[in-house]
Amino acid sequence: MNPTPKWYLPVTIAALLWNLIGCAAFFQDLMLTPEDIAKLPADAQALYAARPGWSVVATAVAVLGGALGCLGLILRRRWATPVLIASLVGVILQDVSLFAMGGEAAVPSSAFALQGLVLLIAIGLVLLARRAKARGWLA
Repeated sequence: MNPTPKWYLPVTIAALLWNLIGCAAFFQDLMLTPEDIAKLPADAQALYAARPGWSVVATAVAVLGGALGCLGLILRRRWATPVLIASLVGVILQDVSLFAMGGEAAVPSSAFALQGLVLLIAIGLVLLARRAKARGWLA
């Protein structure tokens, strides 16, 4: 195994923290009660109601796969690459659900910015994992 550059560990730790925040948000979303949903603004309620079940599964794959894949990068394991690819697919499916299949529900502009950032980070993590594998940083 080749030595990793000095920036590798801080970047992968930051990526893990990012994905753990995503996991926390996902589990918080799962814990919403009907009373909690009723307190949301009408547009947020409509988005919540329009979300298909497969989108929730895609989100789970995105956030849990991202966290696990980043842990794999920290531990310098080859399995991080396919796990991060699965996470990226989850992000893409989540975006399809939110933006293409949202129906009449209005998607706030902040969601476009946040999901764009999520997508860019997921792509960056896959590229990092491939680079790490190609350079012999992963065992």
